[in-house]
Amino acid sequence: MKYNTNHISIIIADDHELYLDGLTTYFSEQPQYRVMAQCTNGEQLLRAARQHRPDVVITDLRMPGCDGIEAIRILHRELPEIRILAQSVMDHEYMIVQALEAGANGYILKDAPKKEIFEAVNAVYLNQPYYCRQTTGKLFRLINNNFHNPCVQQTQLVFTELEKKIIQLMCEDKSVREAAEILFLSERTIEKHRSAVLNKMNVKTVAGVAVYAIRHKLYLIPGD
Repeated sequence: MKYNTNHISIIIADDHELYLDGLTTYFSEQPQYRVMAQCTNGEQLLRAARQHRPDVVITDLRMPGCDGIEAIRILHRELPEIRILAQSVMDHEYMIVQALEAGANGYILKDAPKKEIFEAVNAVYLNQPYYCRQTTGKLFRLINNNFHNPCVQQTQLVFTELEKKIIQLMCEDKSVREAAEILFLSERTIEKHRSAVLNKMNVKTVAGVAVYAIRHKLYLIPGD
């Protein structure tokens, strides 16, 4: 049974207890979240998820016994209504792709700022894919080749020529000011079109834009 619908109910799984306690404290200090359970391995996570049916699960990918990826796979099969946010470190890029393939709705790196962790949870709660802002070119390519990624929209969207130029500049990590100077447009116009691109792709971050753009050949990584 879930708690008050005004809250986003969460289960957190990580085998590093200090990190687990710290993340739990982050969410416990915010009235819109309710942490229902803490787990240190995949077996505990599965038991807690079956019991509490949370809105969102946040899980590390490397845990003893049943690891995070296997737990994600089982949760996605048994309780598909639960949204799953995978957590990892940048060195585990292949594991991140495996987590997305297993059914995770998004991922975030462990050293992401607290504000972005909240943003990621809110996004996956709304069933929106979330890609960490620190996504690398290598990870873009790995996700692009992951044809079973449930976070990728299958329908090819239509973009205006201006939107395509803005997408390319976003993929190159150009700021609003830099894009305005390159395209000879006002910053307000650039912001409006960036927002339109995010809404069309149903993503929340520039990283999400880049993943979509690479997958749909709207942007080619230099050297590929």
